[in-house]
Amino acid sequence: MKRIQLGNSELSVPVISLGCMVMQQSTKEQANKVIHNALDHGIDFFDHADIYGKGKSESVFAEAINMSPAIREKMIIQSKAGIRNGFYDSSKEYLISSVEESLKRLKTDYLDVFLIHRPDALMEPEEVAEAFSELEKSGKVRHFGVSNFRPRQIELLKKYVEQDLVANQLQLSVTNSGMIDQGLYANTAFDQAKDLDGGVIDYSQINNMTIQAWSPLRYGFFGGFIMDRDAYPELNKELDRLGEKYGVARETIAIAWILRHPANIQTIIGTMTPKRLSEMVKAADITLTREEWYQLWQSAGNKLL
Repeated sequence: MKRIQLGNSELSVPVISLGCMVMQQSTKEQANKVIHNALDHGIDFFDHADIYGKGKSESVFAEAINMSPAIREKMIIQSKAGIRNGFYDSSKEYLISSVEESLKRLKTDYLDVFLIHRPDALMEPEEVAEAFSELEKSGKVRHFGVSNFRPRQIELLKKYVEQDLVANQLQLSVTNSGMIDQGLYANTAFDQAKDLDGGVIDYSQINNMTIQAWSPLRYGFFGGFIMDRDAYPELNKELDRLGEKYGVARETIAIAWILRHPANIQTIIGTMTPKRLSEMVKAADITLTREEWYQLWQSAGNKLL
């Protein structure tokens, strides 16, 4: 498994990680197989959030592997907080309590990475800074980052926090490629030229901040899967063609499209099916040509000017 450095940290992480959002739907035995299959393929990075199954995903994860110091050392565990029932909350009190509850459910003493899950309109960066410092000094969190943040929101936080922000988790797929599209449509009047993300992909490269791509196989906001031939017939033709060329499944090519970008993006896959995960990890060994990358992008409904 190819690995990259997570932001400016010392952490070496796999370019493909396992998202545990739906793990609460698995039995202990099923989750055990999923986790160990991931580890066997070099995926030792596991992404959680307090909102996933209202915490149950974290509990199932820890119970499935009989969490112990020995197995904990083999893992990089990330969790997120900030989304509550009907509102966002980045207060010092909530961030600290959320981490502490996640640690109890995960049966561990620390998180390798902790992210603020969503921008909070009422965020007080001074409070976030206090929370991060307390969590770091107590040893409960080793690295920090954000999720779904724009560059200016990140800069606001950086004005106050002492820690490097190592990652920004963002939605990205070949059909949800707005952060890439706005650059390709620069200096035009097309809708795709609108900068809805604040130039986040360029900002991330400039500041060595790792983008973690969530929903790499979905279109829309938690919509269907891009492998839906009725929704994206031309894209699927191209995915089939390249899948045949490289001897892999369509899903694998879709992930390889993300990994081909020079921003060193880490992709989060959420499958709880070991066979599918074993297929998807092959994307780390595929380097699409420039022509193939652009053909996929155009087959998703984009136009090269």
